[in-house]
Amino acid sequence: MTSRLIVNSIRHTGGSADALTLASDGTCTANITNKPNRNLIINGAMQVAQRGTSSTSSGYYTVDRFKVINSGTDESPTQAQVDIASGTSPYISGFRKALKVTNGNQTSGAGGGDFIWIQTIIEAQDIANSGWNYTSSSSNITLSFWVKSSVAQDFKGYLRSSDGTNYEYPFATGSLSADTWTKVTKTISGNSNLQFDNNNEHGLEINILPFLGTDRTDGSVTENAWATYNSSARTKDHTSTWYTTNDATFEITGVQLEVSDHATSFEHRSFGQELALCQRYCQPYLSYFEYTSGATGNLGGPTVSFTTPMRAAPSFTVDNESKSSNWTFNSYNTSAPNSNERGFLYFQIVYDSSNSNNGYFRRYGMATSEL
Repeated sequence: MTSRLIVNSIRHTGGSADALTLASDGTCTANITNKPNRNLIINGAMQVAQRGTSSTSSGYYTVDRFKVINSGTDESPTQAQVDIASGTSPYISGFRKALKVTNGNQTSGAGGGDFIWIQTIIEAQDIANSGWNYTSSSSNITLSFWVKSSVAQDFKGYLRSSDGTNYEYPFATGSLSADTWTKVTKTISGNSNLQFDNNNEHGLEINILPFLGTDRTDGSVTENAWATYNSSARTKDHTSTWYTTNDATFEITGVQLEVSDHATSFEHRSFGQELALCQRYCQPYLSYFEYTSGATGNLGGPTVSFTTPMRAAPSFTVDNESKSSNWTFNSYNTSAPNSNERGFLYFQIVYDSSNSNNGYFRRYGMATSEL
């Protein structure tokens, strides 16, 4: 016996749109949100930390694609990639790493210009090509993440667009219980004033704020709505309890931004996939060059080849540099062969005198092309 259900579409009883639409030719269209490549955040599970696992510096220093910045602090906070304890909700959901900020001792209290800030930035073209109709109030993206604080309080955050007239979307985590992992979910509609250019520049910021001083906050800010960006009113005023508690901690993992009107399960990517995505913005380099006796003047220098073409011509940090004792140099330069070539760069080494012996030049560190 053959059973057949004949309908034009299928929709959840509480839904506002059809989940499945059937055509007369036997084909169908499905509104699938739990699909591959939906997470616009890179390294949201905090797996990759190419620069190191702990630092008291401000900026990109530990977990890739997430920077922890601070200002006005009496003691610098520590940012670190840490393990998630077994048996906790994120662990059960497949997360093993988190970004942890440990507050220093802020003995002078919470100043108006003080802040401790977690930020990740998405390229404009990744928003423009995401499928989000960001100028329509009926088209949504959903931000979700796991967060834990050693201090019970409400925390603030905001999204910021960067093209055209900048807009901000302030939000709150809601009151968190101390030392308890909580999943925060925010569904965000589009706005007719938003603009995202189809390029590799600064697109959409996601800012999650353990503390932001009153120079940048205002009690009149409306949460969960787009407004023209105001650097003096980015969020509502913050509770300063966490900031003024010595060695308070704040942890985050499982950050996902997806084109959807609800949060789907986190898109877990392999470590290799996540590393390759991170290397567009940061990767180690090694430059080695040997020269022969009598070499002098401008030499072509060694080429640095990158595993992944970088977002733009990178800058270089130096972790170590060594050379033959008989050799000196005036300068070195880096440049891309042309503006579209980001797969390799070269060093132009300049010698200030001829050398009587063979020698070498060796230099390694990080190449960065962050937003």
